[in-house]
Amino acid sequence: MGSSILAILSLIVIGYSVSSVRIVKEGNEALVERLGRYRATLKPGLSFIVPFLDTVVLEDTLREQTLDIEPQKAITRDNVTLSVDAIIYWRILDLEKTFYAIEDVEFAIKELVITTLRSEIGKMDLQSTFSSREAINKAMLDVLDEATEPWGVKVNRVEVQEIEPPQAVIDSMQQEQAAAIKKKAAILEAEGTVESMRLLSQALDQTENRRDVLNFLLAQRYVEANQKLGESENSKVVFMDPRALTEGLVDLMNEMPSEGKN
Repeated sequence: MGSSILAILSLIVIGYSVSSVRIVKEGNEALVERLGRYRATLKPGLSFIVPFLDTVVLEDTLREQTLDIEPQKAITRDNVTLSVDAIIYWRILDLEKTFYAIEDVEFAIKELVITTLRSEIGKMDLQSTFSSREAINKAMLDVLDEATEPWGVKVNRVEVQEIEPPQAVIDSMQQEQAAAIKKKAAILEAEGTVESMRLLSQALDQTENRRDVLNFLLAQRYVEANQKLGESENSKVVFMDPRALTEGLVDLMNEMPSEGKN
């Protein structure tokens, strides 16, 4: 009989000892409540609590975590709707504050990010958003860092990943870019033509038979033009007298005094 009681007592002691042991993983902390009130924060390693009185209500990591914000709608200052997403790097500094000061810290951070992101986008026009990514990141980090401090949380970095305007806006921007490139090419071509004419004029001024040279150049351009016309799929053969095309210019050249005459 005595041995049975001793065995029962031994089992109770062993059970009590086992239930009082708590092992917290490296990088984590745990919160202990006694009869519903906060009592202690357990650090990584082996700890002991009082069974039936103490309860481990939370164990969480203090390592840096990421929070991915799915694409959100935001309206720019010039009323263009964008799709914007971001990623947040954050960590818990004070587990007690995080657990007791806010109901759901990840949800709270996410909602704060969305609100701040929309606010920052709303301060800019469309063109500014593409070149102001770093400014948006910094402005959001400043707001988040201040707002999350009472929650025992530290936001280390904010990265806006994608800024996507609607397809219609993208098409319009591409058309504007293509038009700008075409305009620049036309300007460069016109400048090249002017420079060619200047060089030709200088060359003609230095030759005695400039009328013959000019007629040769005009004839050459006439042949090239007809050759390009013949290469076209919808081309038609047209025979024209090149002298008729340049009659006015030739007459003008005939009226010009020859070099060496007084």
